[in-house]
Amino acid sequence: MSKLSRQEIRSASALASVVGLRMFGLFLIMPVFSAYARHLPGATAFLVGLAMGIYGFGQALLQVPMGMLSDRVGRRATITMGLLVFVAGSLIAAFAHGIVGIIIGRAMQGIGAVSGASQALAADLSEPENRSKVMAIIGISVGMAFILAIILSAPLAAAGGLEGLFGTTAALALGALILLWVLVPRPQLHRAPAAAGFGDVLHMLVKPRLLVLNASVFVMHTMLTASFVVLPLVMLHETGLPLQHQWELYLPVMLFSIVVMGGVLRRVRTVSGSLKLVLVCALGLALALCGFAAAGESHAWLWIGAGVFFSCFNLLEATLPSLVSRLAPQHMRGAALGAYATCQFLGAFVGGLLGGIGMGQWSYASVFLIAAVLALPWAALVLWGMRKVDFDVTVGPQPA
Repeated sequence: MSKLSRQEIRSASALASVVGLRMFGLFLIMPVFSAYARHLPGATAFLVGLAMGIYGFGQALLQVPMGMLSDRVGRRATITMGLLVFVAGSLIAAFAHGIVGIIIGRAMQGIGAVSGASQALAADLSEPENRSKVMAIIGISVGMAFILAIILSAPLAAAGGLEGLFGTTAALALGALILLWVLVPRPQLHRAPAAAGFGDVLHMLVKPRLLVLNASVFVMHTMLTASFVVLPLVMLHETGLPLQHQWELYLPVMLFSIVVMGGVLRRVRTVSGSLKLVLVCALGLALALCGFAAAGESHAWLWIGAGVFFSCFNLLEATLPSLVSRLAPQHMRGAALGAYATCQFLGAFVGGLLGGIGMGQWSYASVFLIAAVLALPWAALVLWGMRKVDFDVTVGPQPA
C-alpha cells in the first residue's frame, strides 16, 4: 500500500492543527449553549435553535464563492480572510447582551467560510491515493478537538459564561491563523490553472456522484445540529447527568469512534465501497437517534446510541470530503469542496431550526425521531447513486 510521504505527513499534521484549533473553538459552544442561552434576554426555544444554526446559514451562503476564490487567488489568502471575519463574529457574540446579539455574532462567524478552501488545500498537499489518509488525519484532529471541547466546555462556561467561550473562540481562531502561515507548507500549485465559472460549477454539481455526496453531508449535519440542541438538556433533565459531568459520556464514545474509523477506512478502496459505507452509516445514525429518543432515564441506551452515532458520523466526516476531492476536476476542486461545505452548513442551519421548533412545540424525543426519519430518503438517494457511478474508481490506499 502507498504510504504517506514525509512532506504529506508534515502537511497533514500542520493543516490538522489549524482546522482542529478552529473547530475546538466552535465545539466549545455546542455542549452548553442551549442550557445557557435559554436564560438570555429575549430567548425563546426557536431563537435558541436559530442561534445554534445561523452559523451554518452564513457558511452556506459563501462556501462556493470562497471555494472559487481559493481557486483563483490561492488557498492561504482565502483562509486568512475567512478566519479574520470569524474572529470579528466571535467578538460580536462575546460582547452581546441578549440572544439577538449572539445570533448576529454567530451569523458573522458563519460568513468566515473557509472549510471548502481548507479541504482543497489538504487535497493540494497530498497525492490522490493518499488523500483519504490525509482527510482521516484531519478528521481525527476534529474528533480530538471535540473531545477536548466536551471536557473543557462546562468548566470554561462556569468561569466566564458564554461571553468567555466566545472570547476563547476568537483567540483560538487567531492562533489558527498564525499556524496557517507558520506551519502549513505552500502547495506547488498555488491556484488553479483555469478557474471555473458558475456555469461550469453547476454542471459539475448536478452529476450523480457529487449530488449524492452533497445531499449526504446535508442530512448528517442536520441530524447532528438538531441533536445537539436537545441532547445536553436530555442528559440534564431526563438522565440526571449535570453539564459538568457530560464529558464522562462523550469521552469514551469518541475514543471508541476513532478506533472504529481507523479500522474501517483502511478497508475501503473504491467509490462503490465508500457508498456502501455511507449507506450503512446513514442507517446507523437513524438507529442511534431512535436510541436517544427511547433513552428516557436509561443511561445504557444513551451510551449505546452515542457510540453508534459518533462512530458513523466520524466515518462520514473522513469519507465524504475525500470522495469529493477525488472525483472533482482539479481546476474546480476548491469550488466542489466549497459546494460540499455549503451543503454541510446548510444542514447545520436546518438542524438548528428543527431542534428549536421541536423543542418548543413538541418534545425532546420528537426532535430525535424527526431527524431519524431523514435517513430514509438519504438511503434511497445513496442506493440510486450506487447505480450511477463507476465501481472501479479508487478513493483510498491502493496497491503500489
